[in-house]
Parts: sequence; C-alpha cells; structure tokens
Amino acid sequence: MFYIAVLLVHILVCVFLIIVVLLQSGKAADLAGAFGGMGSQTAFGPRGSATLLSKATTISAVVFMITSLSLSILATKRAGLGTTVLETKPVSAPVKSAPVPAPGSSVPAGTPIPLPGPTQPSPAPAQPQPAPRK
Repeated sequence: MFYIAVLLVHILVCVFLIIVVLLQSGKAADLAGAFGGMGSQTAFGPRGSATLLSKATTISAVVFMITSLSLSILATKRAGLGTTVLETKPVSAPVKSAPVPAPGSSVPAGTPIPLPGPTQPSPAPAQPQPAPRK
C-alpha cells in the first residue's frame, strides 16, 4: 500500500515538474538576449530574483529525487534481491578428499592413499644417569 502511494506521488511530481520547466522562460529571453547582449558582466548572465516558478521547480525536483530513491529501495525489498547465495543455500558438511600425490611419484590406479592421522607425542628420551662418583 505504501509503495502504491509513493508511486502515485512520484507520477504527479513528474507531470508537475514537466509543466513547470516548460513554462519557464530562458535566461536570454529578453530583448537584449536577442541581439547577443547579456545585460550584465556575470559569467552565467544576469541573475534575477527567484520567481514562483523557479521555487516550484526546486521543490518538485527535490521531491522527485526523494520519491525516486524511495521507490528503488521499496522495489528491491519487494523483489527479495537483498539476499545472497550464502543466505539461501543450506550449509553442508565439508567433503574430505585424499591428498594429491606429489609429482613424479608413481601410485598404481585403484590403490588407496592413506590419510595422515593424528600423531601421538613420542615419549621424551630417557636422560642417562651420571655415573656415581667415588
């Protein structure tokens, strides 16, 4: 329901933004602009006061960006694209494989290769007893 409401607001803002932009006049729409004069020495031409149309354009552009981001986030959540393969695939036990024989060693086909097992610590070597002194 929230997605539909945001979508309707987005469509209305799009139509409003198109109309407001088309109604505005260009920067060089006065008589001086027709003959190449800009009327001021600024880099981007004369800057007039902000009109109602320019304020409406700014506000509708901000609302358009917010609704665009909201729609993309909501669409991603609805589609379930936020999951990864690791989250959907069940975890299985790791498979033990036999070690690969070293190159150059010849092992006949079908011969099982023994796996190294846990090694047991060897007992410490006995210390020789010093000879008794006389």
